[in-house]
Amino acid sequence: MKSKFIFLFAFCILIFTALSCNAEIKNSYDVVIAGGGTGGTAAAIQASRLGVSVLVIEPTSMLGGQATAAGVSTMDDMSRLESGIYKEFIDSVEKYYSDMKKSINTPYWKENGKAFEPSAGDKILKKMAESADILFHSNVIGVKNENEEKSVTVQTPEGVREINFKILIDATEYGDILPMVGARYRSGNFISPNISKNAFIQDITWTAIIRKYPEGVPERLKPKNPLPDYERAKKNYERYVTEDGFDFKGRYPVKMPVNLISHNAYRAVPDSFTPGSYTGAKKNWNKISKTGVNWGNDYPGIYMLMNHYGLNVMYLEDKETRAKMERDALIKTLHFIYYIQNELGAEWSVDENEYGEIPEAAKDFPDEWKEIAKHMPPIPYVRESRRVLGNYTLISKAVHENSLSWRNGNKNHEFSDSIAIGGYNLDLHGGDDDDDIESELGEKQSSIWNNMPQGPFQVPMKILIPESVDNFVAAEKNLSMSRLVSSALRLQPITMMTGQAAGTLAAVAVKNNLQPREVHPLKVQKKLAEAGVVLSLCKYSDVPLEHKNFAAVQISNLYGLLSPLKYPSMTGANINSSGAKGQKGRFAPDKFITKKDFEKMLARAEEIVNAKINLPPLGVTMTRGDAVEMIVNAMDGIL
Repeated sequence: MKSKFIFLFAFCILIFTALSCNAEIKNSYDVVIAGGGTGGTAAAIQASRLGVSVLVIEPTSMLGGQATAAGVSTMDDMSRLESGIYKEFIDSVEKYYSDMKKSINTPYWKENGKAFEPSAGDKILKKMAESADILFHSNVIGVKNENEEKSVTVQTPEGVREINFKILIDATEYGDILPMVGARYRSGNFISPNISKNAFIQDITWTAIIRKYPEGVPERLKPKNPLPDYERAKKNYERYVTEDGFDFKGRYPVKMPVNLISHNAYRAVPDSFTPGSYTGAKKNWNKISKTGVNWGNDYPGIYMLMNHYGLNVMYLEDKETRAKMERDALIKTLHFIYYIQNELGAEWSVDENEYGEIPEAAKDFPDEWKEIAKHMPPIPYVRESRRVLGNYTLISKAVHENSLSWRNGNKNHEFSDSIAIGGYNLDLHGGDDDDDIESELGEKQSSIWNNMPQGPFQVPMKILIPESVDNFVAAEKNLSMSRLVSSALRLQPITMMTGQAAGTLAAVAVKNNLQPREVHPLKVQKKLAEAGVVLSLCKYSDVPLEHKNFAAVQISNLYGLLSPLKYPSMTGANINSSGAKGQKGRFAPDKFITKKDFEKMLARAEEIVNAKINLPPLGVTMTRGDAVEMIVNAMDGIL
């Protein structure tokens, strides 16, 4: 009873806060962001910190998208390279739980994964984004994008209104703004307007946050009757989880089916409402009391559509088709809850401390299922969206080569316009046949393995920018990239970091009265590096993140301003079994620079900015770090 009261009180506060935010919205903003997911929220935080006015338009009552509103609150980060707003967020999550003497190292059967409850992530992100205005329960339904008139038409709880912008960012989960602004885009492996209805994208998943009820699942959370098509779902889940399934042994591939305790240890999350703490170590698996359901419930998964694995592209292109498919995806996951309760005898059900609004997809459900549905995530986990068509499209071969930079004696393949570093596999959930992949980009199914990243990789700024549309920047999963690359750039850490870059680009464009395509990457990179974002794969033992010259040295790496004393032979944690070993390099920032090196660096800087840089002669001793700092500041002043 106490738990239910706490939830109702928190829910009332959430609704009051959302309505209060909506009531204060102005008629004009420098930057308008459609979508308050991982990318949109990071963009809003960064842009507002740079001094421009920002409005976020978010369909749900939550910030964080896939990480909160979609329930994927176990962080998918194979590189473990945390920087910028993502690091700030994770550090805040860790403090939030450490104050309760709880660990966030709960998922993936180990002790270095990181997770949180969706409600906690939402709370932290709202605090971080408090300098931006936010319209909750709202959607962009139209866009005017002309030099004389730039505005979005927004459906809000109070009605329809027009809001002006200088720069618009598409951070929606589906890339829904791309067709509204007239940008060409990829949908599946086709380019608009010639989208084939037979194209396929990755599965979606309607996740769930479930918890153990030691005294028995309350009757209100234990429906007596299954939803339609349960027998097919039962056969599906028997492939993944059974009462006498295998214990996960710490080896891949996972031997299936697993037992329930192994399933729950996969995406375990901390539990704020149960005494004690646990990590993902096997000795703690029996203590896990809360987990995410995101395994075996992909939609359509093995159900297939049109005799094909993957999701029909009409999910993105047609709102009615989307609504039907999302309803089916929600039912598939609710079948899992019924399955573990009735077939496995598990005292687990949805967590009553999470969410609280019945999703639109469940409005016509029987009453006994609505009580469960209102504690389900309000949106599904969307792995693949429309992707803007830019003048440059990032493909898997380029990502692979980039990930080899500095590894085991490899040469430099860094992107000079790098704005983020990610680290994940090429990982398509369906739609992975040759016929589904962009052959005109040189991609095919075998590219998944041939071009698998071998370490962390950079994201270039140019994939945020459409080929011709002005006043517009892409974020979230809507970037100019192939389907294979999108499968590695769809995860929460990297979408948050590319979102931070999109917010920086938008703010710099506004403050300099430029179009995003006219902004030199260095101006964006300098702001990002100063905000603690790691941009270069070239790492030095003597220039850590907290070093006073960190930002300038990052820029030096990307543009080849000043060579280090020693190059590194590694770039970070392995993503796969690349066997990369080695040491960080040494830049020697505190060593005095020679006149020859200074003049060489100055000449390179003038080449980059295509202008004469007027600096006093190097008549006094100056450290290498301070010299780089001076040159980078001079370049920034000219651009």
